[in-house]
Amino acid sequence: MRTPTVTTQTHRIDGHTVSAHVVEAPLDHAAPDGPRIEVFAREFVRDGGEDRPRLLFLQGGPGHRSPRPDLVGGWLDRALEDHRVVLLDQRGTGLSSPVNASTLGHLTPAEQAAHLGCFRADAIVADAEVLRAALGGDPWSLLGQSFGGFVATCYLSRAPHGLREVYVTAGLPGLRTSADDVYRATYRQTLRRNEEFFARYPGDLAVTAAVSAHLDGEVELLPTGERLSSRRFRQLGTHLGATSRFDALHLLLEEPFTTVRGTRRLREEFLLDVGPVLSFAGAPLYAALHESIYAQGAATHWSAQRVRAEFDEFALDAGGEFRFTGEHVYPWQFEEDPALRWLREAAELLAARTDWPALYDPEALAHNEVPLAAAVYVEDMFVPYEFSAATARAVRGARTYVTNEHHHDGLRLDGSALLDKLIALRRR
Repeated sequence: MRTPTVTTQTHRIDGHTVSAHVVEAPLDHAAPDGPRIEVFAREFVRDGGEDRPRLLFLQGGPGHRSPRPDLVGGWLDRALEDHRVVLLDQRGTGLSSPVNASTLGHLTPAEQAAHLGCFRADAIVADAEVLRAALGGDPWSLLGQSFGGFVATCYLSRAPHGLREVYVTAGLPGLRTSADDVYRATYRQTLRRNEEFFARYPGDLAVTAAVSAHLDGEVELLPTGERLSSRRFRQLGTHLGATSRFDALHLLLEEPFTTVRGTRRLREEFLLDVGPVLSFAGAPLYAALHESIYAQGAATHWSAQRVRAEFDEFALDAGGEFRFTGEHVYPWQFEEDPALRWLREAAELLAARTDWPALYDPEALAHNEVPLAAAVYVEDMFVPYEFSAATARAVRGARTYVTNEHHHDGLRLDGSALLDKLIALRRR
């Protein structure tokens, strides 16, 4: 295969050389002569570390761009002690041929669905291999956070020859679990986090119930112009999965109401604060692909929506106590969120697709020879502990740091210490 060509621009920041790399890759790696996309990555090299091996960082998601650090700190600072660090904008995000209404809105729903079907973990692995070849071809280390860990596990299955070692935080996926399996587990953990939240802030139970009832009876508009529904308000519960946002949810709820000419209304400040949390304007790919990242050989048929019906606590008309939902995507969001309406029909086609290829190879992982060290969080609301633990047992040579000290955002909050633990674990 011809070595891919890379275009690079560099600048300096805080004792580091920063290089912006761009390579071309096939939209569909199974059809290399078909349409092409650009893949972007930003590389940090600490002064004196020019000869260090590369470490590829894979961001959580799907559909979120890689970090844009303006200061070198946290896990990045620790990684640069031993590596050159490459921050990959996974296909469809950031500067890697982005997916949005401007780029795909002109296509038919069937064409959109076919295009989006090329944006799962297997394609990201193939892109990374194109980039690795373009940068010289040496095997690199890998750090995957959340969905980045899913991609890392796929990488170990499909292209282990490209890897020196793998670190994963909050992201070991179930190898054979379905979307239904995952959502049953995450709904249970979301209920537990609701209980912890309302135990800490018991007054917020009445506040959330009042806001929900108000939204069922009154029209309140978000800054983007659409009506805020009570079911969409419940999705603020995504905050419950992160230590850094758990208490921030309480602050959002401190004073949601005001009185305007004798009528009770939601404060403009409240609507301004919750709007960006609930909007998928910055990551439509996340909403479109969230269920398909679990699909292997079967359709998801809107799994989060179906499985939710098994939990009376989340019923809108249950008459019980208010409960937030979590990291779940529902078909009605593609109508209620203006940023997703252009994707509504394509999302239906993706939910009905039955021929999703397998992402992981249990046989290859059982004979794995690449060192793997993973941080697994017992109380993770987004990546169920029981599936991560089973995968760790199934991957030959995997070592785990199991803890309830962190929730899903452990790498962001304590990244230097966490990565240091994993490096020590891998080297021990």
